[in-house]
Amino acid sequence: MFKAFKYRLWTNVNQERELGIMLETHRRLYNLALGQRRWFYEEWGITQNYYDQSAWFTEERVKNQWFARLNVKSARATLRKLDRAFDNFFRRVKSGDKPGYPRFKSADRFNSILFPHHGNGIRLNGNRLRVQHVGTIRVCLHREVDGVVKTLSLKREAGKWYLVVITGVGEPAKVGNILPAVGIDVGLTDFATLSTGEKISNPRYLKAELPKLRRAQRSLSRKKKGGSNRKKAKRRVSRIHARVANLRREHRHKISNDLISRYGKFAVESLNVQGMVKNNRLSGAISDVAWSSFIDVLSYKAARAGGEVRKVSPINTSQICSGCGEKVPKTLSVRIHRCICGLVLDRDENAARNILERAWPGTGQWSVTLPLGGVLQEAVI
Repeated sequence: MFKAFKYRLWTNVNQERELGIMLETHRRLYNLALGQRRWFYEEWGITQNYYDQSAWFTEERVKNQWFARLNVKSARATLRKLDRAFDNFFRRVKSGDKPGYPRFKSADRFNSILFPHHGNGIRLNGNRLRVQHVGTIRVCLHREVDGVVKTLSLKREAGKWYLVVITGVGEPAKVGNILPAVGIDVGLTDFATLSTGEKISNPRYLKAELPKLRRAQRSLSRKKKGGSNRKKAKRRVSRIHARVANLRREHRHKISNDLISRYGKFAVESLNVQGMVKNNRLSGAISDVAWSSFIDVLSYKAARAGGEVRKVSPINTSQICSGCGEKVPKTLSVRIHRCICGLVLDRDENAARNILERAWPGTGQWSVTLPLGGVLQEAVI
């Protein structure tokens, strides 16, 4: 099992410059290797692989002073990154998906340097990070590194540098979790509604930052391309996006920690978010709420606490009555569920109860169970 730790780096001017040079050299290595692969295939019909380009790099760094300054293991990790991009391309071609041929990386699209071996070109010692040709950098070590360090990455986000540490830890001990089960229905009006009736509000971080973001993007569009003012304006836009991403990350961790402290089993819908964001009217709101990331965080935290997360089919979860199992059709504008059996409650709470019943039959409210396909089936509860 692996864990990731992310720390802010407190760099000085010289370290900023050296890190920027290193990142740019890695980017040019990636683009040069990509161009080489394309040329060999278009001119000679030859497909190059990682081993061909690794041997080429060994010879090239003798003549190229910039490549000579790169850590060999780190440079080869960049070549492996390109190799994985081609593997994914061929996989998508075979499966009939949109191919997405690997493309050249601009300075805005290449933001990380991987060091695959701790101690080779980079070493973390307490709150000090030693990087080859850069020096010793102070690390904001807000928590201790847990486990054996496997890889380290230097990452630039919105003009700031971070250290990402991947460690190997043992599998969590199998402990019994006696906390109750709960169903979770995610939405746009509310971030989530629990089967207990509790609602978690949707913070809408992107919507809150939209006025500032619009002004920053309009200012960016007026700047002359290639000018220093355009670079400054671009940094302002990237800082706003980074702030929104950080707030979302903090929100899903806080919510997941709170839920895990009260519940042991979680039932959620298996949503096709990629298909849902194709709706032009709702794509921005769906992306802002970040359902998939929340469920991923909840899943691995629940596993560590001895709990479990089960995904069920979302078919008719809001249409079927959680009291009697009858189907009660309603449009999206109808937010209250009313059934002939007399059950009246919030539409999302009704869906959360159905989700819980599908995941763990007998824990919900009604006398019938629903299989994944949504077809009613008699059961004894």
